Amino acid sequence: MAYQRHALGFPKIVNEKAARAVAGIVALVAVLALATGWLWLTAVLAVGFALRVASGPRLDPFGQLATKVIAPRLGDPVLVAGAPKRFAQAVGLAFTAAGTIALALGAPIVTVGLLSVLVVFALLESVVGFCAGCWVFGFLMKWGLVPEAICVECQDISLRQRPRQTATA
Repeated sequence: MAYQRHALGFPKIVNEKAARAVAGIVALVAVLALATGWLWLTAVLAVGFALRVASGPRLDPFGQLATKVIAPRLGDPVLVAGAPKRFAQAVGLAFTAAGTIALALGAPIVTVGLLSVLVVFALLESVVGFCAGCWVFGFLMKWGLVPEAICVECQDISLRQRPRQTATA
């Protein structure tokens, strides 16, 4: 596997099962924040997104839990391009940073709205496997706003590697 070994820089290839596990953790923390009123957890989510944007899972506790504990228990990795996943993490960072700022400025209703949207999209990725940020990234490539050289497979979802099927007797 072509994983980068230095602290900063997003991996070119990621395990989709780990990415979905991170999305599940994000959804759980966001639901916890909404259910308890602990909206300060939005800042914790923002820090996690910032760490993942900067370094993938290497420096982020959610990423470490997902890659080292959860994903290995889900079977063989499903490898996908890292660029769209990084873009999706950046979108999550934008939402949680805006929510944190809104909370600091005394507008918790804005934070609640942003966290609610985050829950929907994190659950879509975690449960269904639909990464909205990745989908938008594909359109940005199609429209020429992101160079094709960054990710050839991103433009055509049919080129994505499928999980290996094993025969059972």
